[in-house]
Amino acid sequence: MAQPDEFSSGEIEAGRRLFAGPCDFMLGVVDVGALPDEGPPEIAFAGRSNVGKSTLLNALTGRKGLARASNTPGRTREINYFDLSGALRLVDLPGYGYARASKSAVAAWTKLTRDFLRGRSVLRRVCVLVDARHGLKSADEDMMDLLDEAAVNYQIVLTKTDKIKPSELESVMAEAAAAIARRPAAHPVIRATSAETGFGIEALRAELAAIARQ
Repeated sequence: MAQPDEFSSGEIEAGRRLFAGPCDFMLGVVDVGALPDEGPPEIAFAGRSNVGKSTLLNALTGRKGLARASNTPGRTREINYFDLSGALRLVDLPGYGYARASKSAVAAWTKLTRDFLRGRSVLRRVCVLVDARHGLKSADEDMMDLLDEAAVNYQIVLTKTDKIKPSELESVMAEAAAAIARRPAAHPVIRATSAETGFGIEALRAELAAIARQ
C-alpha cells in the first residue's frame, strides 16, 4: 500500500523551511489551567509509551535534543509545548498504555489528555503514533475512541518502519486503514515514517505545514 505522492516540490520545500526554522520548548504542564493562551495552530502527538514520539519530533525538526528521547516507557508525564517559528505549536502528549504506572498516575494522565482535547479550539490535528512492528493495540483504539468522542481530527502515523519488511508494512497499513475506515474523526491517509532513515519525514512535514497555513 504505497503512500500517495500528493505533495508538489514547492509544498515539500515549504515543509522543510518551516521545520528548519526556530523551534523552542515553551513549557510543560500537568494541569489544563496552565495551558498557554491559544495562538497559532496546534498539532499534537500521541502514542503508546516508547512508540518514538520524542524521536519523531526530533527528526521532524532536525534537532537531536529538542524532545528528550528515552528507552524508559512512561517518561513523558506532562503536556510539552514547542513553538515552531511562531507559525505552529507542536504538542507532545503523555504516553499511554504503560503497564507499570500506578492506576492513579494513569488516571491523572488520562484526565489531563481528555481535558486538553476537549478544550483547545486551535488544535488542528492529533498524530496518533503507532509502532509499525506491533500495529494497532487496544490502547490505540481507546485513544481513537476518545478523539472521536471529542471530534478532534487525527491521523495514524506509523513509526520505526525500518524495523520491518516492506511486505509487513503493507499489511500493517492495510490493517490500520480498515480500522479507521468508519471512524468519524480519522484522517484517511496513513503516514509511514522512520526517524532512523528519514523515510516519510518530508511528506509528514509537508502535510503539517499545510495545516499550519490553513
